[in-house]
Amino acid sequence: MPASNPTPEKTPSAEVPSIQKRTEPAADRLPDPAPTLLQESTPFWTAETPGAVAPGGSAWPPPRTMPTDFSIAINPGTGQPKQSPTGRRQPMRGYEEQYADIIDYCVRVTDRIWEDQDVGYIYDTYAAGVRLHDDRGWKYGVESVVEGTVATLNAFPDSRHYADDVIWAGDEQQGFVTSHRALNIGHQTGPWRYAPEPTSKPIRIWVLANCVSRENLFYEEWVLYNTAARLLQLGIDVADAARDYAAAQPTMLDDHQQSEIDRLLAGRNPRRYELPSGDGFDVEHAVRALFHDLYNRRDFSAIERAYAQNVRWHGTSNREGRGRAVVKGMARNLLATFPDLGLTVDEVYWMGNDDEGYSVSVRWSAAGTHRGLGLYGAATGRRVHLWGISQLYFKAGRIVEDWSLFNEFDVLAQILGGSATPTRL
Repeated sequence: MPASNPTPEKTPSAEVPSIQKRTEPAADRLPDPAPTLLQESTPFWTAETPGAVAPGGSAWPPPRTMPTDFSIAINPGTGQPKQSPTGRRQPMRGYEEQYADIIDYCVRVTDRIWEDQDVGYIYDTYAAGVRLHDDRGWKYGVESVVEGTVATLNAFPDSRHYADDVIWAGDEQQGFVTSHRALNIGHQTGPWRYAPEPTSKPIRIWVLANCVSRENLFYEEWVLYNTAARLLQLGIDVADAARDYAAAQPTMLDDHQQSEIDRLLAGRNPRRYELPSGDGFDVEHAVRALFHDLYNRRDFSAIERAYAQNVRWHGTSNREGRGRAVVKGMARNLLATFPDLGLTVDEVYWMGNDDEGYSVSVRWSAAGTHRGLGLYGAATGRRVHLWGISQLYFKAGRIVEDWSLFNEFDVLAQILGGSATPTRL
């Protein structure tokens, strides 16, 4: 039977059944600190099976049923499902009969839109009011998806999208969530916003898209196009492009400028994430503990505990590396750049088991102030909002591969908007 991540208890802002907070500390872990905003946003899960619930959006993701094996998965290196589709392989009420399972749906919809250039198929597979979050901001409505797709195909008409992996969870009652990693290859032979004159240069970048769908419609999508990597490969100055992008946006006080950092509250020191309560490996606990201890408590030794010694790491703007030192270096750079950064894990889902390992999708958001030297040159004092997606692959309780993107181009625009301050990437 599939494993389930259970449901949060009733909170003032949401009616979601059955999360229970632990009130008495166990003998083998630290006592619970006083509740903070951060702790309220990282619930501890029970083992109850969720009932049928409406598919949720980004504010508070509902419980998901997690697949406990890899029978429905991408066959590595092929871009195709492990088994040839021969009729329905899982219940998918409302989805077109041609799709055998949620992986087949995710890959073939993408292929039809981008490979076959049937852009109109977006109207059949995206909700009219779809919410789209990308590395250049937030958009609403299916027309924004169509408009962006046509513009990209016009600039890169030979664009190819090769599915590298899809992590999924959910069922036909809850809706499905998919974390789709793809390799994007092509040439800029048409005009593009940041290069009106075609460069004819090749691109080879990878992208991540986390989607929520139900009954054949995507109604929310979080997608990171790796925009800075695309610009770099076309020979375009990323900082200049970010300034131009920022200058074209309306000037207003937004939540990025006004938000407070909730890593610390009333001067309290950040506590370690609580120890696991039971025996065995708890993949969700491992992920939430890693992100909290590393980015909120500044405990770089969390990397030693969570990552395999020879981990393969793939980062934003096509950064690559191997080993824990590379992961540590990126984390140090990020925290040196934004010294007050506070991070929240927004959603975790996974597939797998202890024997075969786990494939995990993590969506997170953070806020910080550009007050230090690190990734982007001299400090500007600008408040910045970051969000990202990580795909983590566990074997024997350790992360052996990490694919992580965040909205780096938008971060640069937030830092450099209205400024001529030099930066580097």
